[in-house]
Amino acid sequence: MSRRAAVILGLSALVLILSTASLLVGRTVLPLGDMLARPEDPLWAILLELRLPRTLLAILIGAGLGLAGAALQGYTRNPLADPGVLGVSACAALGAVLTLWLPFAFPLLQPLAAMAGALAGVGLLLGLSGSAGSMTVFLLAGVVLNTIAGAGVALALSLAPTPWAVNGIIDWLMGSLADRSLEDVAFAGPFILAGLVLLVLTGRALDALTLGESGAASLGIDLSRTRALLAAGTALAVGAGVAVAGVIGFAGLVTPHLLRPLVGARPKGLLWPSALGGAAIVLAGDLAVRLTPSAAEVRLGVAMACLGGPFFLFLLLSLRRRMA
Repeated sequence: MSRRAAVILGLSALVLILSTASLLVGRTVLPLGDMLARPEDPLWAILLELRLPRTLLAILIGAGLGLAGAALQGYTRNPLADPGVLGVSACAALGAVLTLWLPFAFPLLQPLAAMAGALAGVGLLLGLSGSAGSMTVFLLAGVVLNTIAGAGVALALSLAPTPWAVNGIIDWLMGSLADRSLEDVAFAGPFILAGLVLLVLTGRALDALTLGESGAASLGIDLSRTRALLAAGTALAVGAGVAVAGVIGFAGLVTPHLLRPLVGARPKGLLWPSALGGAAIVLAGDLAVRLTPSAAEVRLGVAMACLGGPFFLFLLLSLRRRMA
């Protein structure tokens, strides 16, 4: 068995273990053995209506963030690329928040608006920085996107006509999987899975881009097609997740860096492990916020920022020492 296959097998087992814990562990620990003996036990409602949607969304959203982060880092050859750091998640949140102001509504409006915001964010990011832009230009483009999207969300918050609208906007800012339903899974699941497929299709092109754009073109890689697949895949995977859970950052940044020493630096080989690793990280983070001894549950987006912020700082310091 190859090292990469062993890592994928180990990550799959980890996701399975964390999923089981996510279903059974929380403020109330569910006695599965007793429940299986009593099919009419009211605890089944907690398992099927509260824990199951939360677990499925953690897997889907984590996989989308991890895979999108690995694909963006491979495409740009930039170790700091991530949907949250570069403003893609913020643009998706802005798209979702703006639907609160529309005079009409339909079931798919919010996820479609979030995905449109993410697509616009990816397009602007690639357009502002250029696919062969330097790390500094790429990061500045991400700062610009984050600033613009953050200003838009702040404006919507300050002009919100009702307290309920304010609470809805705050939910997008902090991110959470609490109180989600199977309807949310049915909304987001197909879009996230479609985004994962599109991102995986970029694997060969990402490997070729390690030789530079001219080298990739000489190998027959269609860079325009690759850019379109990357933009659409990131928009679907990240936008749908933001639509149902709000902004959950840093999973896309942390996951590829943790796995690269185990599976190697080849971008294509990192894609599936990053999807599994992202799912494991979000599952673990959601378990942690549920078990935190506090009166109110800590928001998942806040917990992930507490994890990702120091990691991002460590990464920046490591890059500075390497470039000195």
